Amino acid sequence: MIRSAQRGFTLAELMLALAILAVIVAIAVPAYSSYVERAKVAQAETDIIAISAQIEGYYQDAHAYPSSLVQVGAAGKLDPWGHPYVYYPLDSANIGEARKDKNLVPINSDFDLYSVGPDGKSAPPLTAPQSRDDVVRANNGAFVGLASDYGQ
Repeated sequence: MIRSAQRGFTLAELMLALAILAVIVAIAVPAYSSYVERAKVAQAETDIIAISAQIEGYYQDAHAYPSSLVQVGAAGKLDPWGHPYVYYPLDSANIGEARKDKNLVPINSDFDLYSVGPDGKSAPPLTAPQSRDDVVRANNGAFVGLASDYGQ
């Protein structure tokens, strides 16, 4: 009796295929996560630029900065991580809360507008660990980006 050749994969071949798949997943998942996080930062930057334009438009009409985002129609707007954007004009009542650079100098002279980032925490100095992931507006709008990238 002639035996027909058996078809299929050996255990070694299946283990090799699974090992290759595991390596591909180990490389792809962090790369994808990094891509998603960069996309969220870019969205926060775009939102901050748009809200800043609304605030500047309000200033042109009223000759004063709004006291809250309600006055420019941006109340309740959430950043990509689900946190509300933080805004306050830098007047005598709020100057102590101003965001500060590594030399503890305020980064804006008109108003602060920022996202608290993925961790939802922040502190006035951008060098504080909880502030490094914030997306900030600095130099009166000339810089919008991650607090960790400011001043480098």
